[in-house]
Amino acid sequence: MAKNTVNPQLQAWVHATGLPLGEIGRRVRALAKSRGHSQVNPDTTRVRRWMSGEQPRPPVPELLAEVLSDALRRPLTPRDLGLLAVPLPLDTIELPLLREPAAETLAGWTQMDLLMLDRREVLELIVGTPLVAAAAHLLDTTARPLSRRQAGFDTATVAALEEITAAFARLESAHGGALYRTAIIGQLSEVTRRIQDGVPASLRARVFTAAADLAALAGWTSHDAGRYAAAQRYWSYAIYAAGEAGIPGRGAEIVTRMSHQMIYLGHLHDALALLDLAATRARRDGQVAVQALVHSQTGRVHAGLGQPADAARHLDHADELLAQAADKPAWVAYFDAAEHAGARAVSARDLTNLGHRGHPASPHFEAALRLRGPGFDRVQTMDRIGLAAALLDEGELERAAAAGHQAMESAGMQSALVASRLNTLLAAANRHHTPAIAELHSRAADAAARAPVASRVAA
Repeated sequence: MAKNTVNPQLQAWVHATGLPLGEIGRRVRALAKSRGHSQVNPDTTRVRRWMSGEQPRPPVPELLAEVLSDALRRPLTPRDLGLLAVPLPLDTIELPLLREPAAETLAGWTQMDLLMLDRREVLELIVGTPLVAAAAHLLDTTARPLSRRQAGFDTATVAALEEITAAFARLESAHGGALYRTAIIGQLSEVTRRIQDGVPASLRARVFTAAADLAALAGWTSHDAGRYAAAQRYWSYAIYAAGEAGIPGRGAEIVTRMSHQMIYLGHLHDALALLDLAATRARRDGQVAVQALVHSQTGRVHAGLGQPADAARHLDHADELLAQAADKPAWVAYFDAAEHAGARAVSARDLTNLGHRGHPASPHFEAALRLRGPGFDRVQTMDRIGLAAALLDEGELERAAAAGHQAMESAGMQSALVASRLNTLLAAANRHHTPAIAELHSRAADAAARAPVASRVAA
């Protein structure tokens, strides 16, 4: 019986083979004939229907799994292909509430993602009410009893996982997400395999804390690599894992990452709805640093909506909360005065671009650059590009050219976020026609054209 949704698992595995659909149908026919199933006779259209969600009757699932296993030289089952009466929901961000099914779902995502490198996104970006409802559901999930199996982790394994995850986080901040995304997803795939083998009760909090960190990082690197739908899936698992670990405020912090993506993609009302959820949860959890982050980002959204009074109210409240956040957990330590100054900068820029006068962005970009600590090379590059664009908007052409050329020294890193910020500089430079700005425009256009991860977004 046909379904209304596609089968993303089967799509991913079929695309991974590189074979035409007709050839896959031919191989299934040949295998079926050799097994005495003369009634099985799929063609290109039938294979396409399977990929579109039609569930073939036995023995086709087993035959198709064998054909794809042979083509890819790795064992696959009908379950891997989504060919079950109740397949795993890989094209949603709703997760099962039991630990092993959730890990199995994530394992399916990582397998598909690793296979689909350099190919088109097979998952659907979730926006609007389904996104907000899923985030609310995930924030309200509660941990379930542990499996009695304990084969997946021991103390040394968890310590190694924590060290590896911290190292990935440092590298990603310094060099951009695209360069490390595959390695991070591979590590996450290994973690999900081990979770399915069981987690000792004594290590539960550490295992799921590390899993939440790794999944959140996989989400951010996917976003930075322009794989937006994949980012949503990893963030959804990160929220789930944070709930399993019992970390106050962590789920709300991860929802702010989802909202950041919605800002980036222009879905500002979705971003605001997600931030309302995060604000409620952060207050309930009593995590002041997360509350400050939520207000800072909420101010940015209101600026993007052309609401200067609301933007100022939230940004100022974030200042107050940030001053109270003395002992921040490591997972939210990135949100500091420099990061908040960056939020004020893009807020001022957006208000200016929407015609609200009296909101110069350059002082805030300068403050962000002055306050940034070491190890945040990507965001420093973005601040420098943003400063150059703001100075152009403010008519400071000589200073803009100097700031822009300095920014170009590191503008080629593997990051869709950097590439998108280059677009803001190009847009600002297009409004000026001096030789110095023409030279900067040429250099920025060349950097954007050569960027390993392209972006059409101006952020």
